[in-house]
Amino acid sequence: MTTRLTPLLRAWEWQTEAACRGMDSSVFFSPPGERGKARRRREHRAQEICRRCPVRVPCGSFAVASDQRYGVWGGHTEADRRTTTAAPAADRV
Repeated sequence: MTTRLTPLLRAWEWQTEAACRGMDSSVFFSPPGERGKARRRREHRAQEICRRCPVRVPCGSFAVASDQRYGVWGGHTEADRRTTTAAPAADRV
């Protein structure tokens, strides 16, 4: 079996073009105890930023591939990713 390694810089290169680059992470990651309307408002603001981001797809793919359990990545919330990753398992039943 041959494993093809990607240089680490290339694996993260997409981040240099991210619309969120340099922004406060609190827009994308919930503070402790955040719930309900406050959480939905914050996630909506993050998704608006992601909507215009040129690297939305690689960001979202990275989040799924690396099992990012928190935050908005590529416009997808934590709940979105749980639903997406749970669907294939449900299909196997």
